[in-house]
Amino acid sequence: MSFFAANQWAAMRWATHRWAAAGALGMCLAAGGCGYHTAGNALELPQNIHTIAIPGFVSHSQTFRVEQLLTDAVVREFNARTQYHVIHDASDADAVLKATVLSASASPLVYDSTTGRAVSALVTVSVQVTLTDRQGKVMFENPSYLFHEQYEISSDLPSFFQEDSPAIDRLSREFARTLVANILEAY
Repeated sequence: MSFFAANQWAAMRWATHRWAAAGALGMCLAAGGCGYHTAGNALELPQNIHTIAIPGFVSHSQTFRVEQLLTDAVVREFNARTQYHVIHDASDADAVLKATVLSASASPLVYDSTTGRAVSALVTVSVQVTLTDRQGKVMFENPSYLFHEQYEISSDLPSFFQEDSPAIDRLSREFARTLVANILEAY
């Protein structure tokens, strides 16, 4: 190997090691700053918060009971993942979580090429959420949560099963998991 080729090879190895080190450092910094937490670390709201009121969500949608399903899922998630006492009455709470379903819709996603009928649909729900403390100070806010859930539409009438309700149930659980995680990780 010539002197020039040997020096070029050494320079390439050095550059590769520098890029690898820089990449590892970048990954460590990103993991430390992106909200990543190890299992077992309890994240909490400010220490003066012990009770959270979650009154029934409001709906501006025509979708039947979507606000009830979302409210129930959020209450279950708070009870399962936190030590906070969840109540309905806002006057007795240290914090109040309010949400408004801005829209809920289902739209065809996939069509059968032979019949022209929809065989798959997409449920889309948009929700506005605010968590305030007893004094009315906003502790967490997201004006536009947007969630989607796909479901199949059965074309076989004898075995027909309405899949849109289970799809909204799945969407509600995913919304609740995301919302509670976002609130806890904000602190």
